[in-house]
Amino acid sequence: MEEKIMDGRQIRAIIGRFADLAIKQAGNKLAIIGIKRRGAILASRLKAVLGKRGVSDVPLGFLDISLYRDDFSALSHNPVVSGTEIMFDLDGKNVLLIDDVMFTGRTIRAALDQLMDFGRPKLIRLFTLVDRGSRELPIQPDFTGIRVIAGKSQMVEVRLKEIDGRDEVVIVGEP
Repeated sequence: MEEKIMDGRQIRAIIGRFADLAIKQAGNKLAIIGIKRRGAILASRLKAVLGKRGVSDVPLGFLDISLYRDDFSALSHNPVVSGTEIMFDLDGKNVLLIDDVMFTGRTIRAALDQLMDFGRPKLIRLFTLVDRGSRELPIQPDFTGIRVIAGKSQMVEVRLKEIDGRDEVVIVGEP
């Protein structure tokens, strides 16, 4: 079973709202960092929207949190590690951390651990496209596009053109 909960138009509107908030909250020391894979795509889209609104000098980076996960050894015997790309100093920056789906909080914990290895940001704000609840750690997004209720056996899938050929968010599986 598959239930579509968001389409491409809605995703674009949320990224536009993210851009408005980024401009208001982060000021001139803004940096955007996306968590690979889909969070990185959303971060790139956010940077593009900011550029269209006259905010063009925002550094953009990408995190591969694979080696920072607390379940790294359980994931695979041959994990795919794609590399982190942060080519700027994080010290004193107002970082917007972008991920596609907020669930247990473990991905964000790993991302925060890794960010601290790159410097000491002034602040970090978390933007997620979808918050599905069911935290295992006390981590909450600062801004969420949509909150959904999904069963433990269900998956919330963010599909993006760059990877999947279309933009949509769906809940997959039986409740």
